[in-house]
Amino acid sequence: MFGYVIPCKMELKLKDYERFKAYYCGLCHTIKYYYGNLPRAALNYDMTFLSILLDSLSKEKINVKKLTCVVHPLTKKIIIEKNNALEYASHINIALFYYKLLDDVNDDKSIKAKLGIFLMNKSKSYFSKRFENINELIKDKLKALNLKEAEDNHNSLDEIAHPFSELTGLLIKSYPYQLDGDCEELRENLYWLGYNLGKWIYLIDALDDLKEDMQSNSFNAINISLNKDNLPFNNFYNSIKHRIDFSLLTCSSQCYNAFKQLKLQKNYNIIDNILKLGLVERYEKVLSKYEEETCCTK
Repeated sequence: MFGYVIPCKMELKLKDYERFKAYYCGLCHTIKYYYGNLPRAALNYDMTFLSILLDSLSKEKINVKKLTCVVHPLTKKIIIEKNNALEYASHINIALFYYKLLDDVNDDKSIKAKLGIFLMNKSKSYFSKRFENINELIKDKLKALNLKEAEDNHNSLDEIAHPFSELTGLLIKSYPYQLDGDCEELRENLYWLGYNLGKWIYLIDALDDLKEDMQSNSFNAINISLNKDNLPFNNFYNSIKHRIDFSLLTCSSQCYNAFKQLKLQKNYNIIDNILKLGLVERYEKVLSKYEEETCCTK
């Protein structure tokens, strides 16, 4: 359920794209610093966006350095380091990854997930000690999501998505470090940006997996809540694509509106690009894989 919140590269200035990559690589190395090399596999773009957003609301100075790594042994990469937002995002990244593995074990008895949990146990224990309240928040909200998905009656897609939407909002709102102009209004605005972004991520992930989930008879929030007539994929997709389009564009619009209320200290162009263009581009990419095969089925 991760990796959808990325910039529209073609519309981003080179210097801004290089800074985005510096945050991404910085997050990777921050995870390595706290947890070691193996947990770096959990790295994703959504947590990179979180770190950029939160750091942009702080006057904390950006520290950069060049280094080589295992993935790029022949070239030096610029990374951002010693950064509160990256530290926070790294711990959230690991906790979300750990509980996703746990969920995979419970649902599918996945051997791969069991191995991942074994390797991550030490990391999870460290996270619990350092940010225990955030760890409990993630655990409780993901448990609520699992319970909601397991219910027999699913009459509302918004209701199913709510626990994950709320989790995303609370994770951004609960950033434990001081923000510039910190106040309840700012924190509430961050909550609603996060809530709508979390809902967008949940829905785009369900749409991305829709055909595969229907073929394997796996849980999918869109299918379970809207496909009351048990239509086959092509017919069902054509019947709901305008509704999903409206929901996703509404969520992205609400994110952008909340963003416009923020007084950023830096990285304005990166965040503006991601929320105005990147989300739409990612959505169109998901749609494109379905359009050709369903265009003839009306």
